[in-house]
Amino acid sequence: MPADVTAFFHKSTGTATYVVAEPDGHHCAVMDTVLDYDPRSGCTSTGTADKVIDFVRERGLAVDWILETHAHADHLTASHHIQKALGGRIAIGEHIQDVQATFKKLFNLEDGFATDGSQFDHLFSDGEVFRIGEMETRIMHTPGHTPACVTYVMGDTAFVGDTLFMPDSGTARTDFPGGDAATLYRSIKRILTLPSETHLFMCHDYAPGKRAFAWETTVAEERADNKHVRDGVGEEEFVKMRTERDNVLEVPALIIPSLQVNIRAGSFPAPDGNGVSYLRVPLNMLKSLV
Repeated sequence: MPADVTAFFHKSTGTATYVVAEPDGHHCAVMDTVLDYDPRSGCTSTGTADKVIDFVRERGLAVDWILETHAHADHLTASHHIQKALGGRIAIGEHIQDVQATFKKLFNLEDGFATDGSQFDHLFSDGEVFRIGEMETRIMHTPGHTPACVTYVMGDTAFVGDTLFMPDSGTARTDFPGGDAATLYRSIKRILTLPSETHLFMCHDYAPGKRAFAWETTVAEERADNKHVRDGVGEEEFVKMRTERDNVLEVPALIIPSLQVNIRAGSFPAPDGNGVSYLRVPLNMLKSLV
């Protein structure tokens, strides 16, 4: 039976958070959560995440897992907040260690910041199988956007993170540290070998052409219509297109605060002696890396 999927869309960051429940069961996972953040004031709030918490409680669901498809550069994760409220294990792909090592150096984080992924409760490897209640889920390592990207496959449903977008939006950028256009192409082609009727759930949508926001498509629709990587587009053509496009993209507005929180599984940096947590802004560094 198909997974029971409920989406919560965060318009200001274009992010889709999912509650994924086993069919006819009481167990679920929460995926790619959002912590509200005001970059002008540096203030965080939990209104968006609390809607997810309220839904889970109203449905009487037990949270087994709090899943991340990757360390996001465009929103802060609410995984830590969700876990405090609902329990569950926070998990991400094992290559988060590579991302942590890169950004520990970039942000000159404290010596005690571990780059072994230990901030997360579990690190998934490619091909690993786990369960949400009785619902079997398989991990596909799908790097290219970042080294740590994974796709979660549950029967006829797959959650692809930022690897793919809706057909009229194309594919993810590959100019972050550790990103690679050829690697992304191969990851996407791997996803698109899933059965044609497989439902694909995106992590983001930006509604090009002012259409309604959308975050669900199928393998068949992507293969037929994705403007970057539909059937017939070869790797060389894709890499050329992706590289040229990435060269003119702006740095994501929230990349600096997002990554410092997301590589910590949603926890804030340890407070300074005055009891306040701080985020670092590396001057004249980030643009040279993306």
